[in-house]
Amino acid sequence: MHFRRQRRRAGEVSLNEPLETEKEGNALALMDVISADDLVLEQMEQSESAALLRQLVTEHLDKREREIITLRYGLSGQPPMTQREVAATQKISRSYISRLEKKALEKLEKIYVEKDGG
Repeated sequence: MHFRRQRRRAGEVSLNEPLETEKEGNALALMDVISADDLVLEQMEQSESAALLRQLVTEHLDKREREIITLRYGLSGQPPMTQREVAATQKISRSYISRLEKKALEKLEKIYVEKDGG
């Protein structure tokens, strides 16, 4: 009975089982390798989405919308700005910035959904 149970479990692998041990005695487990790959994939997906978003902003928004979205969300490498700060740079009211931003985001969302396949 014991040998049958052992044979069934022979193909099982524990995520915490050490794969190798460093000279210092630190063990590298399967979970460490898998989670690192997940982070890399997630970062790649985020990077691809950000690149697509920048492309959509450049190609589909008019100059004013592009400037507002770029300033509001820090797409030019600068820290994101508040609507009030953007309004001051554009010399228009904060509420108008809000309306323009909303319109631009809706436009981007519609185009993104079409490009992404729904």
